[in-house]
Amino acid sequence: MNNFLKNKRFLYIAIFIAVIILDQVSKIWVKTNMSLGSSIWITDWFQINFQENNGMAFSIEMGNKIFLTLFRIIAVGGLLYIINKLIKEGYKTGFIVCMVLITAGALGNIIDCVFYGVLFSDSHHQVAEFLPAAGGYSTWLYGKVVDMLYFPLFRIPEWVPFFGGEIFFRPVFNIADSAVCTGVFSVLVFEHKELSRFMGDDEDKKGKDKDSNNPVVTESNSISDSEK
Repeated sequence: MNNFLKNKRFLYIAIFIAVIILDQVSKIWVKTNMSLGSSIWITDWFQINFQENNGMAFSIEMGNKIFLTLFRIIAVGGLLYIINKLIKEGYKTGFIVCMVLITAGALGNIIDCVFYGVLFSDSHHQVAEFLPAAGGYSTWLYGKVVDMLYFPLFRIPEWVPFFGGEIFFRPVFNIADSAVCTGVFSVLVFEHKELSRFMGDDEDKKGKDKDSNNPVVTESNSISDSEK
């Protein structure tokens, strides 16, 4: 049993590390080979399009920068704790893999936010330099998330109300975003029973804790008290 758990842990760690490495290698390559806003056309429906953002995912801008970064760090710590709990309590491998993907993706974007402002020079109208002598484009915790995957799959017909002529699926994203979205989608569609089990376990524990704090007086205790 212990060997089985060790093998499972190795699988989860391998997936976690693979996502981080693929995400960071792709981002570093883009930063050191492309200027901000430039594109490399792979096919008509896929481009490497270098964008940067302060937001959560898919180049969405959202909230105060340092608050967002600190929130992400706390969230990843919580997710790592939950994953360890899921492994110990014997949850399905698929469910845990989904949680690992979500956590690794979140950490991948955290690395950008925490370090990239110091490690790289500015990318506007130039290719960024790694560890520039003059210093990075920002400070710790104020780096920007690098996005590069762009899939303009097709243009919506002009006759479609409101969206006619628009490109379908405009967001630019990265491997970390993909890992998070894949994990969330898979949990909701394929692992919803395990999610319900996890949520149910938490509710059961809360109920037990509540009962332990409010002990029920037994009938025998009531009789003995009346005899006194």
